[in-house]
Amino acid sequence: MKMKGNPNFCFRDGKLYTRNLVRGFRVHGEDAFTEKGVEWRNWRPQHSKLAAAIKKGLKTEIPVGASVLYLGAANGVTPSFVSDLVGHTGIVYCVEFAPRSASDLIRVCEQRENMVPILADARTPKKYAEVGVVDFVFEDVADPEQARIMLANSCFLGKGGIGMIAVKARCVDSTEDPRRVFARVESELEDAFEIREKLDIEPFEADHEFLLLEKK
Repeated sequence: MKMKGNPNFCFRDGKLYTRNLVRGFRVHGEDAFTEKGVEWRNWRPQHSKLAAAIKKGLKTEIPVGASVLYLGAANGVTPSFVSDLVGHTGIVYCVEFAPRSASDLIRVCEQRENMVPILADARTPKKYAEVGVVDFVFEDVADPEQARIMLANSCFLGKGGIGMIAVKARCVDSTEDPRRVFARVESELEDAFEIREKLDIEPFEADHEFLLLEKK
């Protein structure tokens, strides 16, 4: 079953799949199947917070042709699935700070024409200001200042632009009740964003909250 807004995504037997932009190329040994000449890659929610949010009922889709700024791209696994979603007419700017992860990320980007690697710190968006305005900013950064990072990168969103953030309670404050951490992060974001969706992504990730934000 395909999602109504994006033909590059489907559910099959309860699993998530994306239409492989680069047929035959696997990013992390994921399963795939081919049907009617189209290859579909299995997107596991155990390995991706965005996939976990979709599995748990995220309503807002990333459409074909969208531009996405991905903060905390790591070795490129989840960004590659976002690359599938946006297709050849979209683009994914992948920001990663750790050189080892960035090395893996670059290898993935070399195979995918719509992925652009950026070796930079997500806390200093001026370093990649040339990205310009995008449709989505997705943040998956293990940092106590997660809210501040999203706010700093909100400069890439116009009014109505969408932010997505996987709030990691134990990274923000390992000693505090996760519910209090989530409430504090939400409060820090509310001046710049309206919270449109809020999801607990357990059992795929413990002590995480996924927020879908709309720029005011």
